[in-house]
Amino acid sequence: MKRTVILLFVFNIFSTISFSQTKNKASYIEQKSEFFEKMEKDLDSFNKIKSEKPKSFKMDFSEIDVPKSLDEFKIFWHNEPVSQGFTGTCWAFSTTSYFESEIFRIRGEKIKLSEIYTAYCEYIEKAKRFIQKRGDSKFDEGSESEAVKLNWQKYGTMPIDAYSGLLPEQPNHDHRTLINEMNSYLKSVKETNSWNEEVNLNTIKSILNHYLGTPPEKFDYNGKNYTPKEFFTKVVNLNMDDYVEFLSTIKYPFNEYIEFEAPDNWWHSKSYYNIPLSDFMKIIKNSVRNGYSIALGGDVSESGYSSNSQAAVVPSYDIPSEYINEFSREFRIANKTTEDDHGIHIVGFMEKDGNDWYLIKDSGAGSRNGKNKGYYFYHEDYVKLKMLGFMVHKDMVENYIK
Repeated sequence: MKRTVILLFVFNIFSTISFSQTKNKASYIEQKSEFFEKMEKDLDSFNKIKSEKPKSFKMDFSEIDVPKSLDEFKIFWHNEPVSQGFTGTCWAFSTTSYFESEIFRIRGEKIKLSEIYTAYCEYIEKAKRFIQKRGDSKFDEGSESEAVKLNWQKYGTMPIDAYSGLLPEQPNHDHRTLINEMNSYLKSVKETNSWNEEVNLNTIKSILNHYLGTPPEKFDYNGKNYTPKEFFTKVVNLNMDDYVEFLSTIKYPFNEYIEFEAPDNWWHSKSYYNIPLSDFMKIIKNSVRNGYSIALGGDVSESGYSSNSQAAVVPSYDIPSEYINEFSREFRIANKTTEDDHGIHIVGFMEKDGNDWYLIKDSGAGSRNGKNKGYYFYHEDYVKLKMLGFMVHKDMVENYIK
């Protein structure tokens, strides 16, 4: 009898905890986005191709109290959202936006930089490693925030007016044919054993120049002439060593630098500082409250991620909020339901019902589906469960990294 009473008591406690969160609903819907559909139509017409649209299993947001407008948030200065088009260069768009905000935070200067010049340089670096490793290196569009730091230090950067990466009359960025042609070329080099770094890289550059335009060696900015490296040093004038990247995974010891085990970390960098999830969230919360924006990356393929509502939440049918911890997070990383999908930029925050919501600047097409063009609203639970890593200025993490 005593055992039965104890079991019933435990069951009642578990039931109370498990079902205290609202029970969300979901259904299969056809994803609609006026911006995406127009962009797709314009570019498909430009390239003369056709496409079909599948349905997605998405949460019903009709009974969810999510933020409705930018006015609800405390917002940090940032340039207006821009579209990455049909490219996998979110890492360049989000991190460039982040550093633009850093320039303003530190010096009060407003600069709009070229995302595609950095992507151009990254394609060259990827091709170079592919050639040096005799094909044993990943070559595609994806990369990480760290790549912006590395490319700016090596190649410099430039304002958007000097190099947009768009051809005359091209409506949006589109790297589909570009990446296919570069991959086909590098595949043929590997198959025929035609390794010649100078020749191979010159061919890659000629393909890039054809589809993106040739970047200028010098350009004018505010009445002065600069090379990209001079512009980075004299105008952008940020110390890349001041920016630290964090992960939170129980696979490796905490408070150590580790490799980010994601395909887009194609150079296998081990410059990511691993910390407990509680500290991961604490740094984010503390940073935004002190006026620091954050470059963020993680998974955006969930049922509770809605371009129509422009919100990202964790549905109750996935996992109750109180059970989101290091283990439920790691479970999804281990079984690959959490992957490194997308790079974004936290540009504001608000508190609602005791929880943080983060204002996300997003270059993806889905962010232009609602009335707040170029933005999403992320609940802190979504960040805690699904975001893999972030970059922030070292001033916010002095207690973690000596």
